[in-house]
Amino acid sequence: MGEQQNFLIAAVISLAILIGWQTYFAPKPQPKPVASATQTRENTAPVVGGGTTTVPNADGSPSIPAPVTGPRLAVRTPHLHGEIALTGLRFDDITLATYHETHDLSSPEITLLSPASAPKPYYAEEGWISESPTTKVPGPDTVWTPENPDATLTDTTPVVVTWDNGEGLRFVRTIHVDQNYLFTTEQTVENHGDKAVTLYPYALVARLDKPEFKQIYLSFEGPLGVFDRTEKDVKYDTLKKEGRETVDSTGGWIGITDKYWLTAVAFDQSMKVVGSFNHTMTGERDRYQTDLRGEALTLQPGESRTVKSYVFAGAKELELLDGYANDPGLSRFDLAIDFGWFYFLTKPFFYALLWLKGALGNFGLAILALTTVLRLLMFPIANKQFAAMAKMKALQPEMKRLQERHANDRTKLNQEMMELYKREKANPVAGCLPILIQIPVFFALYKVLYVTIEMRQAPFYGWIHDLSAPDPTTLFNIFGLLPFTPPSFLHIGALPILYGITMFLQQRLSPQPADPVQARMMMFMPLFFTFLFGTFPAGFVIYWVWSNTLGILQQWVLTRRNAPQPAKA
Repeated sequence: MGEQQNFLIAAVISLAILIGWQTYFAPKPQPKPVASATQTRENTAPVVGGGTTTVPNADGSPSIPAPVTGPRLAVRTPHLHGEIALTGLRFDDITLATYHETHDLSSPEITLLSPASAPKPYYAEEGWISESPTTKVPGPDTVWTPENPDATLTDTTPVVVTWDNGEGLRFVRTIHVDQNYLFTTEQTVENHGDKAVTLYPYALVARLDKPEFKQIYLSFEGPLGVFDRTEKDVKYDTLKKEGRETVDSTGGWIGITDKYWLTAVAFDQSMKVVGSFNHTMTGERDRYQTDLRGEALTLQPGESRTVKSYVFAGAKELELLDGYANDPGLSRFDLAIDFGWFYFLTKPFFYALLWLKGALGNFGLAILALTTVLRLLMFPIANKQFAAMAKMKALQPEMKRLQERHANDRTKLNQEMMELYKREKANPVAGCLPILIQIPVFFALYKVLYVTIEMRQAPFYGWIHDLSAPDPTTLFNIFGLLPFTPPSFLHIGALPILYGITMFLQQRLSPQPADPVQARMMMFMPLFFTFLFGTFPAGFVIYWVWSNTLGILQQWVLTRRNAPQPAKA
């Protein structure tokens, strides 16, 4: 088959085995037991809102918020439903109105943030830290008072809440939310006392217990942020081992990401901040926190200061993240999506798919169109590749004669082979360039299909209802005609079978290995990849089936264009 095809097969097999193993067979960590509501209350050690310049719970104190039963502020926007606890003013009950657990629109909305009474609390909060231990600032037990008790926070109606410490400081927060997922809070402090005070603004995202997810290198999930336009992420296990990591920055943001969802906090991008990643234990429960502490603000008597802060709680939609990077200017916010090493290819590929989807009305058709464009762009290189392959195919009879003549003299055989290549001006590795180009394309497209939420539950036609999930059919129950579900290793759908067929046809059109043992091994490659691709996203298999089909057509044309000339004996 030639060195270049051996190189391709080795690269693809290595990648496929790694992906398949880590995705479906690698052992998953056992989740820690969830504490009961009684244990939660017993383990609670409320943070005193003063006397420290450390963000609450970032100093190793083993505390979690007590379940909140007081008044709550309703949130209703086109994309968000939920409530904000007026006790502590914590964003702790948010669902995503346009995303559901399944394809059925009547299924539950995706729950992003959860209160302390939930099995796995996950929340964001903003506040102030005082430099003096005698200065009272609002804390997790502070009950804020809305100016309008019946107010609902919507994208057109902001809400104002206040709290007075009784010692001359009045805190006012005006909370806005846009039509998508961004909360903007204007935090104002009024000093009506007779002495100066120094405060630090803070914002944090915290969750209890490590979430369950497939730990593979294709998509990062966990604490991350951008500081001075540089991304930093910390794995859950690493943070649990290290305990705390900090970084100084001007602007930036920090939060916790899941595969498709993100909760993050930020301040005005001109503010100097200290970002920190923290892990503490509360009983037997892990508590992960990411936070920002802003620079000190000193208020003289009669003075007021306002700080603008942001909470993002929503889906990682690329166009939306890029929009927030422009306004309000959240630094490199698109890095919340793990586009990987081939960022320079992955992001343009995805925007190309978005444009094609808008033109064609379906992401599956967009994948087919993008595959066609990529094939056309690589056609000139492929032409040179096939010319080299055709010359190598023409040399096969002479190569076989040399192998028979020098079967017992490997050194002489290599000399004669090199002389043959030189005489015929053939290069056995000339076909590697298109393969080297295709490998980054392979990674980039797989990343697009795996990490972008726009592919989640995106339908194609017929039986394919989710391009990000494997083909749901299987040969071993005759594609659903028999009433049983085969085990996962026998889950071979129609698309992987089509892939195996097209790979087999491509092999038949390619130069065959001179070694009969290698030739027999290559016969099993389509079968091996058919089983392997049964676990891959349907959109990815559609790409390869269509790419192979175009490759067969291209190979048929180029083989005739580059008709081999008989080799000189």
